[in-house]
Amino acid sequence: MSEYGKSAPLSYNKYLKVPELINLQETLSDPKSHDELLFIVIHQTYELWFKQILHESDATIKWLDENRTFRANHSLRVLVGIEKVLITQIHLLESMAQIGFLEFRDKLNPASGFQSMQFRELEFVSGAKDEKLLQSFTDDEFAHKRLTERFDKPSLADAFWNLLERNDFKVETSDEKIKSVVVILTNPEKHSEFFLMQDLLVEHDENIALWRYHHVLMVERMMGMKRGTGGSEG
Repeated sequence: MSEYGKSAPLSYNKYLKVPELINLQETLSDPKSHDELLFIVIHQTYELWFKQILHESDATIKWLDENRTFRANHSLRVLVGIEKVLITQIHLLESMAQIGFLEFRDKLNPASGFQSMQFRELEFVSGAKDEKLLQSFTDDEFAHKRLTERFDKPSLADAFWNLLERNDFKVETSDEKIKSVVVILTNPEKHSEFFLMQDLLVEHDENIALWRYHHVLMVERMMGMKRGTGGSEG
């Protein structure tokens, strides 16, 4: 409390909880590895961006369900912008020397990037649903509950097709979906909001594929053909 009996005004550090945030990076290497902090910061940053992507994905689905295509496209545009940042961020990991990573790699066992709950959520909301993945989280009650809930929810694609169906497009079969998309692509002025939406959704899929590709290249560069920390191949 201040001398006037009022609480101190909100500050940048208080609002963002900076003191707490910068104390979340706990290195395990002994002796200390210089590059371990970089490794932790990048992956914690990924998780924060994953949180925002999921936030924008949920908002997009909500807007689509309410036929608010302008708002949906805005959230999609933010989403794909974040994904481009994630792809670029991989190159920061590549700046680590192999010897630097090997200094703390053994301390990571059996943790693995495959255990990222939010990335699996991102896959599910993008339509890549594999029920077998849920079995990998049975030992983590919190993660398993969240992933099960996410698995049962509509994906971005589901919301898109439902929107088209409500607007008199036929989308029951794969052929009908293709024909509907062709109609949109060949009539961009008539279906401008749908045209932009499908373009952003395709860009979203491409970004995920690019991120995976660059991530594989980065792992191969850092570890070659050694087994990953969670038992993965590389």
